[in-house]
Amino acid sequence: MESKTSILVIYTGGTIGMIKDPETGALHPINMDLLYQSIPVLKNFNYKIDSYSFEPLIDSSNMNPDFWVKLAGVIEKNYESYDGFVVLHGTDTMSFTASVLSFMLENLNKPVILTGSQIPLGVVRTDGRDNIINSIEIAAAKIEDTPIVPEVCICFENKLFRGNRTNKFNAENFEAFVSGNYPTLAKVGVHIKYKNHLILKPNFKKLKVHYTLDQNLAILKLFPGISENVVKSIFAIQGLKAVVMETYGSGNAPTDKWFIEALENAIKNDIIILNVTQCKSGSVEIGKYETSVDLGRIGVVGGYDITTESAIAKLMFLLGRNLSKDEIKKYLQISLRGELTN
Repeated sequence: MESKTSILVIYTGGTIGMIKDPETGALHPINMDLLYQSIPVLKNFNYKIDSYSFEPLIDSSNMNPDFWVKLAGVIEKNYESYDGFVVLHGTDTMSFTASVLSFMLENLNKPVILTGSQIPLGVVRTDGRDNIINSIEIAAAKIEDTPIVPEVCICFENKLFRGNRTNKFNAENFEAFVSGNYPTLAKVGVHIKYKNHLILKPNFKKLKVHYTLDQNLAILKLFPGISENVVKSIFAIQGLKAVVMETYGSGNAPTDKWFIEALENAIKNDIIILNVTQCKSGSVEIGKYETSVDLGRIGVVGGYDITTESAIAKLMFLLGRNLSKDEIKKYLQISLRGELTN
């Protein structure tokens, strides 16, 4: 007898499982063990659907590397027992979590689909119901017993994205996520239409989970009028190992002498500077314009079209592997999990 497809739904917290406090009016998370009770139509799938809830549940604004380690551990512990995983997560930091999981879960050959909602599941107009149903169906989808989507994804508002390519760009609309530099992997309508040529292929190797993440890094977002004190104070942070520098357009930055010298001194002190664009789509091309020529000369690393969320996740992952500075710089410019185009 053929066994049922099995899916583990992991609830971390977030709006999708929130209820309103009658006294304060604030939303706070509730336990979500009774998934079938919340969405009884799931029984029509004829899948074996189990749920796992973190205790305590957290708002995604409190997401941190320690929690990511626990989440990866739950997936590793249950990896052989389930065909796919759906992670219910708050939207605010979902792109960060999807990005970091993509690096932590090496040789992933099963779907890990993150989803959530803009309106709590208990509210009549919730978007969470369809998001969960779509995510479970995608996590269970196979061709000849091989998962169709063996990678970390975000499923939201009838679209499937590669997780490490996404940004949350809207706090009001149901269409909360965008993938400016990579097409959607699938669209959900009457049928789910997969774009198989865009989806990572399984390598059928044993899952390897990387649990060490190094968070000694910072983001330097450039803006017109940024002061010398601000820039130098960031590079003076004790124990700092890397900086994600959000630049203008295709990687452009001020050409002021003090600015270039501050970056050059940081690089001489073994701080890695990764140049990513502030734009939601497009790529860093160091040297394309005069305003980025000096960045290439002093050793700033071009991030191509990687998102800030994915850049942070990738640096945490690489710094945690005890690699040399040159090795880290090399891997930053190579696509490891489909996170950039180069």
